[in-house]
Amino acid sequence: NPNVVWVGTGESWGARLSSYGDGVYRSEDGGKTWQHMGLEQTRYIGRILIHPEDAETVYVAALGSLWGPNDQRGLFKTTDGGKSWTHALSINEHTGVVDVAMDPANPDLLYAAAYQRERRAWNFIGGGEASGIFKTSDGGESWQERTAGLPQGDIGRIALSICRSKPNVVYAAVEAVGAESGVYRSSDYGASWELRTNDFSTRSDFGQIRCDPNNP
Repeated sequence: NPNVVWVGTGESWGARLSSYGDGVYRSEDGGKTWQHMGLEQTRYIGRILIHPEDAETVYVAALGSLWGPNDQRGLFKTTDGGKSWTHALSINEHTGVVDVAMDPANPDLLYAAAYQRERRAWNFIGGGEASGIFKTSDGGESWQERTAGLPQGDIGRIALSICRSKPNVVYAAVEAVGAESGVYRSSDYGASWELRTNDFSTRSDFGQIRCDPNNP
């Protein structure tokens, strides 16, 4: 139903002047009118995904407060159109989820990019051991971190993209702290990763990656 539109508020970078939001909004009439659907303290929302066969099931990737710890970080899920939310993936009070990708052939298979970060007056903590790529095969009921082939130690921002024509191929742009940043590729649904190029990284402030829809 293309008349159902979701908007997540807040700028999902780490800049000092990033404006924070007050959660998510939903429109049922193509954007003519809007209703606030909660998650007020998520502050910065990086991605919203809607289940392709069930418009009431929605995932929200939330970074949480930039300037200090809070508990509304991670991946949130609703199955009733935003009336209630579950904390589908919670890492800790310092780590949110900045990106989430859904397998086009199996909407219960998702990858979430956890991002540990905090802005302080004198510096920016743009990574940590809690950052990483997590995978679920049951719509967020259970998660496993996928680390094989990825940089070890502190990791910063991660961007994700699943190839529509070949969903076993997944790309991740990874910012590593003290290791090799760059574009990593998995050919086995995220079980293992290989560095393809270090000419590009997400940087702390902003990062996106997209796979060609026809050529993996």
